[in-house]
Amino acid sequence: MTTADSLREKLMSGHVMFVDKPFQWTSFDVVNKIKSMLRHRLGIKKIKIGHAGTLDPLATGLLIICTGKATKQIEQYQGLDKTYTGTFRLGQVTPSYDLETLPEKDLPFSHITPEQITMAMQQLSGEQNQMPPIYSAKKIKGERAYHYARQGRETVLKTNNIFIGVFEATRVDLPEVEFRVTCSKGTYIRALARDLGELLGSGAYLSTLRRTQIGGYSVDDAMCMEEVIREFDQFR
Repeated sequence: MTTADSLREKLMSGHVMFVDKPFQWTSFDVVNKIKSMLRHRLGIKKIKIGHAGTLDPLATGLLIICTGKATKQIEQYQGLDKTYTGTFRLGQVTPSYDLETLPEKDLPFSHITPEQITMAMQQLSGEQNQMPPIYSAKKIKGERAYHYARQGRETVLKTNNIFIGVFEATRVDLPEVEFRVTCSKGTYIRALARDLGELLGSGAYLSTLRRTQIGGYSVDDAMCMEEVIREFDQFR
């Protein structure tokens, strides 16, 4: 059996790939790129393929891709806790709570101390009901919430019951706060930025985000897209 035949059989029977999603790629971009390479490099015309947990286009980091029978494990991976690192920008807010939309106004932040940031993060730890961003993929009557937001249509979202296990500042250099957070399924880090800014009597948005772990799986063991592409290009 050739290497191509072996890989084709492995992918069809069920395979899990760990990919470091690039900046400005959607999670579906990664899935579609891999699906296209399976079709054009290995001749696999029809295969089940999906990802276990969406990352926003402006985020990078660990994305779990499942093929074939391994797609049955997607829900299991989605239920695992996630760990993120990133940066909040205090003193400004955006409609999407990140840089998908532009900052709308400047707010005071010089009164904020590292101790206050720590206390606010502790308040946002544990079990809570979090209001998702209107700029999100949450479905409202079968339509994504971000469609409502981009069209300026009003809508009401339901809160998510989430759990924040670890939420800590790793560097404070106002107006920027670098952080690490471990959280349950359904947590929006952009919403944490919103809530942190409000608790601090200011505002905040998420300026960078990277998913470093899903359960016990680390981005350190993931392939970048260039490596994934090279892996399949050998079968041109």
